[in-house]
Amino acid sequence: MVFRISIALVLALVLLAGLAPGPFNTVVQAALADVIRSVGWLYLLVVFLALVFLMYLAFGRFGNLRIGGEDAEPEFSRASWMSMLFAAGMGIGLVFWGAAEPISHFTKPPEGIAPQSMDAARASMRYAFFHWGLHPWAIYALIGLAMAWFQFNRNGRGLVSDMLQPIIGRHHRGWIGRVVNIAAVVATAIGVATTLGFGTIQIAAGVERVFGLQATVPVQMTIIAIAFVLYMASTASGVERGVKWLSNFNLALAALLAATVLVLGPTGFIFDTFTTTLGSYLNQLVTMSLRMSPFSGSTWVADWTIFYWAWWISWAPFVGSFIARISRGRSVREFVIGVVLAPTLLGFFWFAVFGGTALWAQIFGHADLVQALGNGYETVLFTLFDSLPASLMLSAVALVLLMIFFVTSADSAVLVLASMSTDEAGDPPLKRKLAWGIAVALIAAALLLAGGLDALQGMITIAALPFALLMVLVMVSLYRVLDQEYTRERRQAQRQRRMIDAWIAREMAAQEETQAEAARAQDQD
Repeated sequence: MVFRISIALVLALVLLAGLAPGPFNTVVQAALADVIRSVGWLYLLVVFLALVFLMYLAFGRFGNLRIGGEDAEPEFSRASWMSMLFAAGMGIGLVFWGAAEPISHFTKPPEGIAPQSMDAARASMRYAFFHWGLHPWAIYALIGLAMAWFQFNRNGRGLVSDMLQPIIGRHHRGWIGRVVNIAAVVATAIGVATTLGFGTIQIAAGVERVFGLQATVPVQMTIIAIAFVLYMASTASGVERGVKWLSNFNLALAALLAATVLVLGPTGFIFDTFTTTLGSYLNQLVTMSLRMSPFSGSTWVADWTIFYWAWWISWAPFVGSFIARISRGRSVREFVIGVVLAPTLLGFFWFAVFGGTALWAQIFGHADLVQALGNGYETVLFTLFDSLPASLMLSAVALVLLMIFFVTSADSAVLVLASMSTDEAGDPPLKRKLAWGIAVALIAAALLLAGGLDALQGMITIAALPFALLMVLVMVSLYRVLDQEYTRERRQAQRQRRMIDAWIAREMAAQEETQAEAARAQDQD
């Protein structure tokens, strides 16, 4: 039922966006304005609470609890684990926005800062760190930890509804649970479609730059078709082979591209940007986390921060489910540090390299990236490469990186969508993977043909609202089960200590008795 209803809703949404893009977009934008005006603050508050809650779990009394039980061992090495979650969680978005977002903030900065000023440059990097730092990974980690715990420690099915079992009881397998799972699948499909749409646009821009083929609609459709074959082959081979191998290779390729730009670009400027921005980010973390603009009426927070938070929330069931699948055997502390802190530092370094180089090129006259931004976000990165040595090689590497990130995001999405729409735990059947693989390709293609990406971004913000509330329930539910497990393990440890103490006491008494008997025997002699 979950599979049939969710895929029908997704296809209906695609038809609406494709057949009537104008009216569809008008309705979505009106609803979006109402959501932002009424409850935009809710996104900021819930995501900030999720970050604080995870830090408490990692460094509090629950940190040593282990996913899968006390004796569970990790299935993947730490390097493979990190590369898979990073590729699924950020991947193509980092390549798309790495140079484009800081330049966008530089031209239209927040907080009433003068455009294209030094203060605008500082704020542009600080907000890029903010939008791609601790908060999105906290969203993923919260849902991922809850899914992993209920699946591996409480014999769950790996579904979103299982996380609510401590609150709604047996209804998590009834109609309430089905409604939650359907909403999760639909929101996930919307989030994935938007990301793959961005990826297709930038891959087409890369093809135009490297091969001279104009980024037309047929080129975009060809890219989607090639990606479909690749991600279905990867999905069919399973997590242990295709997904892991591609993720490891892509992380190495991303590191190579970043290292090359670091060496060819303004190396000292990049490191200065990294340290300065990291300091200002940490200094203003709470302020940025809760900042709205009730007095100025500016839409900047809604256009960027709230949209990003909603985007991450819509991805959370997908990324969380995938992270849960690969995280058995990790302790709560290792999970939070691995999923929140480590990828955040990698993301900061990425933005320091590409965003720092882009601002350096713009400010010191090496490239006109503001003009490139006017031609589309997807052109900024390749225009930046034109200002560096070996520009064609950099563009080619970025093109390969984008394509593999596209495949790793899509194959992870297909696997998770199939799992989320199946009642049984374990690897979903290949037919269901194929169905979602086709659906994902059709969604991306239809939205590009209809020009519906703007409307879909609005849909993400609206669709993510119920999941912002769901995150609060998940925090309550997860705290309850972790507290139960902590209490159980503590009582078990106390029983074991009492048994050991009793055994030691018996042994000591027996030893004393033996010594006493030996002493009596000596006295008799």
